Amino acid sequence: MNINEHSHHTPGTEQHLTQWIIPQLILALPFVILLCMYILAALRSSRNKPWPLYRTVIWLIGNILAVAALAGPLAALAHTNFIAHMLSHLLLGMLAPLLMVMAAPMTLLLGMLSIPLAKRLTRIMRSWPLRMLTHPMITSSLNIGGLWLLYTTNLYSLMHESILLYLIVHFHLFAAGYLFTVSIIYIDPVHHRYSYMYRSIVLVISLAGHGVLSKIIYAHPPAGIPLDQATLGSMLMYYGGDAIDIMLMFTLCMHWFRSTRPRTDLTMRKSTI
Repeated sequence: MNINEHSHHTPGTEQHLTQWIIPQLILALPFVILLCMYILAALRSSRNKPWPLYRTVIWLIGNILAVAALAGPLAALAHTNFIAHMLSHLLLGMLAPLLMVMAAPMTLLLGMLSIPLAKRLTRIMRSWPLRMLTHPMITSSLNIGGLWLLYTTNLYSLMHESILLYLIVHFHLFAAGYLFTVSIIYIDPVHHRYSYMYRSIVLVISLAGHGVLSKIIYAHPPAGIPLDQATLGSMLMYYGGDAIDIMLMFTLCMHWFRSTRPRTDLTMRKSTI
């Protein structure tokens, strides 16, 4: 079904949408800046040690997806169509953060800084506030809890009436998704590590919370959402979220396997001897 089929564009609606152009550009601008900074840093890093091209590519894709979710046709349609909103939610809150984490931006940054600045940044990364912000349970609560608050209260409708609230919700959506991904898979240097088992349990709980919420939306849509849009939107949230989560689970399991392989090989050698 075309996601435009159930959107309603009246002269009043068009006038209403124009007021959201500037907020959307405000949200999208940081990603454009981050994209340019990453590419420049990768080019500079390659003078001494080649920076992996695939990381630059996935950073590019992640930022493009985030910008598409925040500004342009999809973002405009998301104001009037719940299916488009849910697609932008998946891009901004799940897929873009995953790709951007996989691009290892902190590793690139640390390699570009002078030794004193790198040490100072490392001390900041070891601080207790960042330890709290990268704790799997806390990031999971911020991520999934924020979605429950958005879709089970009147926050969803209020978000489309207040520009400030709109900015806060979308910033939280990306930031919570990024921090959650950082806390589950360790691509960049991490100074407060948690076991694979612990992170796996948190991930499974988060997946369950995301899946249950999508079913609640299916049965009890947010106020003002047509039933057909709620049905398709919740299905997109459920199956689309699962597809992205499989990528996250695969990465976590791959790292877990690699961490145990050397010890397994050593054990096999000893048993052979």
